[in-house]
Amino acid sequence: MSIAQLRKDYTLASLSEVNAAPDPIVQFSTWFDEARQAQIPEPNAMSVATVGLDGRPSSRIMLIKEFDARGFTWFTNYESRKGEELLGNPYAALLFFWVELERQVRIEGRVERISSDENDAYFQSRPIKSRLGALASGQSRPIANRQLLDAKFAETEQQYGEQPPRPAHWGGYRVIPDRIEFWQGRSSRLHDRLRYTLQPDGVWHCERLQP
Repeated sequence: MSIAQLRKDYTLASLSEVNAAPDPIVQFSTWFDEARQAQIPEPNAMSVATVGLDGRPSSRIMLIKEFDARGFTWFTNYESRKGEELLGNPYAALLFFWVELERQVRIEGRVERISSDENDAYFQSRPIKSRLGALASGQSRPIANRQLLDAKFAETEQQYGEQPPRPAHWGGYRVIPDRIEFWQGRSSRLHDRLRYTLQPDGVWHCERLQP
Protein backbone atom coordinates (compact mmCIF):
# COMPACT_ATOMS: atom_id res chain seq x y z
CA MET A 1 0.00 0.00 0.00
CA SER A 2 1.36 3.42 -0.95
CA ILE A 3 1.48 6.35 1.43
CA ALA A 4 -1.24 8.06 -0.61
CA GLN A 5 -3.57 5.13 0.14
CA LEU A 6 -3.14 5.31 3.91
CA ARG A 7 -6.37 6.63 5.38
CA LYS A 8 -8.81 6.06 8.22
CA ASP A 9 -12.46 7.01 8.54
CA TYR A 10 -13.20 8.72 11.88
CA THR A 11 -16.41 7.52 13.51
CA LEU A 12 -15.96 7.57 17.29
CA ALA A 13 -17.71 10.78 18.32
CA SER A 14 -19.05 14.19 17.36
CA LEU A 15 -18.74 17.75 18.67
CA SER A 16 -21.51 20.33 18.53
CA GLU A 17 -22.04 23.82 19.80
CA VAL A 18 -24.82 22.44 22.00
CA ASN A 19 -22.67 20.05 24.04
CA ALA A 20 -19.45 22.10 24.08
CA ALA A 21 -18.68 24.20 27.16
CA PRO A 22 -18.93 28.01 26.78
CA ASP A 23 -15.43 28.30 28.27
CA PRO A 24 -12.71 26.58 26.20
CA ILE A 25 -10.58 25.91 29.29
CA VAL A 26 -13.47 23.90 30.73
CA GLN A 27 -13.86 22.10 27.40
CA PHE A 28 -10.14 21.35 27.30
CA SER A 29 -10.26 20.01 30.85
CA THR A 30 -13.09 17.65 29.86
CA TRP A 31 -11.22 16.34 26.83
CA PHE A 32 -7.95 16.07 28.77
CA ASP A 33 -9.64 14.02 31.48
CA GLU A 34 -11.15 11.75 28.83
CA ALA A 35 -7.72 11.30 27.24
CA ARG A 36 -6.32 10.24 30.62
CA GLN A 37 -9.23 7.88 31.26
CA ALA A 38 -8.62 6.32 27.85
CA GLN A 39 -5.06 5.56 29.05
CA ILE A 40 -3.51 7.33 26.08
CA PRO A 41 0.29 7.27 26.40
CA GLU A 42 1.43 10.71 27.60
CA PRO A 43 -1.85 12.59 27.07
CA ASN A 44 0.02 15.72 28.19
CA ALA A 45 2.35 15.59 25.17
CA MET A 46 1.97 18.56 22.82
CA SER A 47 3.70 20.17 19.90
CA VAL A 48 5.05 23.64 20.70
CA ALA A 49 5.62 25.86 17.67
CA THR A 50 7.60 29.10 17.80
CA VAL A 51 8.91 31.51 15.16
CA GLY A 52 12.35 33.09 15.04
CA LEU A 53 13.18 36.63 14.02
CA ASP A 54 14.11 35.26 10.60
CA GLY A 55 10.49 34.19 10.13
CA ARG A 56 11.30 30.46 10.20
CA PRO A 57 8.97 28.34 12.35
CA SER A 58 10.18 25.45 14.49
CA SER A 59 8.30 22.89 16.55
CA ARG A 60 9.02 20.20 19.10
CA ILE A 61 7.15 17.89 21.46
CA MET A 62 6.89 19.08 25.06
CA LEU A 63 4.89 18.00 28.12
CA ILE A 64 2.32 20.36 29.58
CA LYS A 65 2.65 20.55 33.37
CA GLU A 66 -0.28 22.77 34.33
CA PHE A 67 -3.31 24.45 32.84
CA ASP A 68 -5.95 26.69 34.36
CA ALA A 69 -7.76 29.95 33.65
CA ARG A 70 -4.38 31.71 33.39
CA GLY A 71 -3.14 29.52 30.55
CA PHE A 72 -1.02 26.48 29.64
CA THR A 73 2.37 25.94 31.28
CA TRP A 74 5.48 23.94 30.40
CA PHE A 75 9.15 24.06 31.49
CA THR A 76 12.40 24.25 29.55
CA ASN A 77 15.80 25.89 29.21
CA TYR A 78 15.36 29.63 28.57
CA GLU A 79 18.57 29.59 26.50
CA SER A 80 17.35 26.85 24.14
CA ARG A 81 16.28 27.58 20.58
CA LYS A 82 12.65 27.90 21.64
CA GLY A 83 13.68 30.22 24.46
CA GLU A 84 15.63 32.48 22.11
CA GLU A 85 12.73 32.55 19.65
CA LEU A 86 10.22 33.39 22.37
CA LEU A 87 12.47 36.19 23.59
CA GLY A 88 12.22 37.86 20.19
CA ASN A 89 8.66 36.82 19.32
CA PRO A 90 6.62 35.99 22.45
CA TYR A 91 3.86 34.00 20.76
CA ALA A 92 3.42 30.25 20.39
CA ALA A 93 1.03 27.62 19.06
CA LEU A 94 0.34 24.38 20.91
CA LEU A 95 -1.13 21.22 19.41
CA PHE A 96 -2.50 18.21 21.25
CA PHE A 97 -3.31 15.15 19.12
CA TRP A 98 -5.12 12.26 20.79
CA VAL A 99 -5.36 9.90 17.85
CA GLU A 100 -7.04 7.16 19.88
CA LEU A 101 -9.98 9.52 20.47
CA GLU A 102 -9.76 11.04 16.96
CA ARG A 103 -9.27 14.50 18.51
CA GLN A 104 -6.91 17.42 18.38
CA VAL A 105 -6.77 20.79 20.13
CA ARG A 106 -4.98 23.84 18.76
CA ILE A 107 -4.04 26.67 21.14
CA GLU A 108 -2.53 30.02 20.19
CA GLY A 109 -1.53 32.99 22.29
CA ARG A 110 1.01 35.22 23.91
CA VAL A 111 3.75 33.64 26.03
CA GLU A 112 5.15 34.85 29.34
CA ARG A 113 7.62 33.44 31.85
CA ILE A 114 6.13 32.27 35.12
CA SER A 115 7.35 33.41 38.54
CA SER A 116 10.54 32.29 40.26
CA ASP A 117 8.51 30.80 43.10
CA GLU A 118 6.53 28.65 40.66
CA ASN A 119 9.75 27.61 38.94
CA ASP A 120 11.42 26.66 42.23
CA ALA A 121 8.41 24.64 43.40
CA TYR A 122 8.19 22.61 40.20
CA PHE A 123 11.96 22.14 39.91
CA GLN A 124 12.10 20.62 43.39
CA SER A 125 9.32 18.18 42.45
CA ARG A 126 11.32 16.74 39.54
CA PRO A 127 13.33 13.51 39.80
CA ILE A 128 16.90 14.15 40.94
CA LYS A 129 18.37 12.99 37.61
CA SER A 130 16.19 15.45 35.70
CA ARG A 131 17.31 18.30 37.94
CA LEU A 132 20.94 17.39 37.42
CA GLY A 133 20.36 17.16 33.68
CA ALA A 134 18.99 20.69 33.60
CA LEU A 135 22.29 21.89 35.07
CA ALA A 136 24.53 19.71 32.93
CA SER A 137 22.99 20.27 29.51
CA GLY A 138 23.40 23.42 27.43
CA GLN A 139 20.20 22.66 25.59
CA SER A 140 20.28 23.23 21.81
CA ARG A 141 24.04 23.87 21.86
CA PRO A 142 26.35 21.61 19.82
CA ILE A 143 28.48 19.03 21.63
CA ALA A 144 31.21 16.81 20.20
CA ASN A 145 29.86 13.43 21.32
CA ARG A 146 27.69 11.55 23.83
CA GLN A 147 30.69 10.73 26.01
CA LEU A 148 31.30 14.41 26.66
CA LEU A 149 27.67 14.91 27.65
CA ASP A 150 27.82 11.95 30.03
CA ALA A 151 31.01 13.35 31.52
CA LYS A 152 29.36 16.73 32.10
CA PHE A 153 26.48 14.99 33.85
CA ALA A 154 28.84 13.01 36.08
CA GLU A 155 30.72 16.17 37.03
CA THR A 156 27.46 17.93 37.86
CA GLU A 157 26.29 15.00 39.98
CA GLN A 158 29.58 14.97 41.88
CA GLN A 159 29.41 18.72 42.45
CA TYR A 160 25.81 18.99 43.67
CA GLY A 161 24.86 15.52 44.90
CA GLU A 162 21.25 15.31 46.05
CA GLN A 163 20.65 19.09 46.24
CA PRO A 164 21.12 20.59 42.77
CA PRO A 165 19.91 24.21 42.62
CA ARG A 166 17.58 25.39 39.90
CA PRO A 167 19.73 27.11 37.27
CA ALA A 168 18.67 30.67 36.43
CA HIS A 169 18.29 29.69 32.77
CA TRP A 170 15.66 27.03 33.50
CA GLY A 171 11.98 27.69 34.13
CA GLY A 172 8.43 27.75 32.90
CA TYR A 173 6.48 29.45 30.15
CA ARG A 174 2.76 30.07 30.13
CA VAL A 175 0.75 30.46 26.94
CA ILE A 176 -2.05 32.95 27.55
CA PRO A 177 -4.53 31.81 24.90
CA ASP A 178 -6.64 34.04 22.72
CA ARG A 179 -7.64 31.31 20.24
CA ILE A 180 -8.45 27.66 20.93
CA GLU A 181 -9.82 25.19 18.38
CA PHE A 182 -11.30 21.76 19.10
CA TRP A 183 -11.29 19.21 16.29
CA GLN A 184 -13.26 15.98 16.36
CA GLY A 185 -12.70 13.57 13.51
CA ARG A 186 -15.83 12.63 11.55
CA SER A 187 -16.67 10.35 8.68
CA SER A 188 -15.89 11.34 5.07
CA ARG A 189 -13.46 14.01 6.32
CA LEU A 190 -16.42 16.21 7.35
CA HIS A 191 -14.81 16.85 10.72
CA ASP A 192 -16.26 18.96 13.52
CA ARG A 193 -14.25 22.12 14.24
CA LEU A 194 -15.17 24.62 16.95
CA ARG A 195 -13.00 27.70 17.34
CA TYR A 196 -13.09 29.89 20.45
CA THR A 197 -11.77 33.44 20.09
CA LEU A 198 -11.20 35.74 23.06
CA GLN A 199 -13.04 39.03 22.67
CA PRO A 200 -11.82 42.44 23.95
CA ASP A 201 -14.32 42.24 26.83
CA GLY A 202 -12.84 38.95 28.00
CA VAL A 203 -15.70 36.78 26.73
CA TRP A 204 -15.01 33.76 24.52
CA HIS A 205 -16.84 33.60 21.20
CA CYS A 206 -17.40 30.12 19.73
CA GLU A 207 -18.02 29.43 16.06
CA ARG A 208 -18.03 26.40 13.80
CA LEU A 209 -15.43 26.14 11.05
CA GLN A 210 -15.78 24.13 7.88
CA PRO A 211 -13.45 21.12 7.76
